[in-house]
Amino acid sequence: MKTAYWNDGTCMVDKTLILKKLSVLDEYLKQIGEYASISPKAYIDDWKVQRIVERTLQMMIETCLDIGAHIISDENLRVPETYAEVFRIMVENDILPGSHLDAFEKMARFRNLVVHDYERIDPEIIVGILRNNLQDFKALKTSIIAYLKRQESE
Repeated sequence: MKTAYWNDGTCMVDKTLILKKLSVLDEYLKQIGEYASISPKAYIDDWKVQRIVERTLQMMIETCLDIGAHIISDENLRVPETYAEVFRIMVENDILPGSHLDAFEKMARFRNLVVHDYERIDPEIIVGILRNNLQDFKALKTSIIAYLKRQESE
């Protein structure tokens, strides 16, 4: 991982890398938005849609976790022991808003469910995420951009 430094030798976050990852997240949001109005029945009846939606959500969450891991590493913050803790550490350090911590931690748990036990995912949960939780990814993006701007001004 490329680490950048300020003139005084202190570490700063690799803004270019983070912005690239946010751009990827935007693309995933656009793609998955096509399925935001799907009904539970239509979701259940189409295994291809299930695969696209679940895998895209997984990639979105992993992109968010990757962004968090880079910031945590570059800022020399404590090492997370779980994926959910990546988000908790960012909240503790005012990188993400505490008001969204529950949603971010649910993202991490959902990612684990998709990766390790996908056959048990309730279609109602997936449809609920599509209808109600895509804005959580947008909130994360907004917070990360605000964080990067604060880093520039320090």
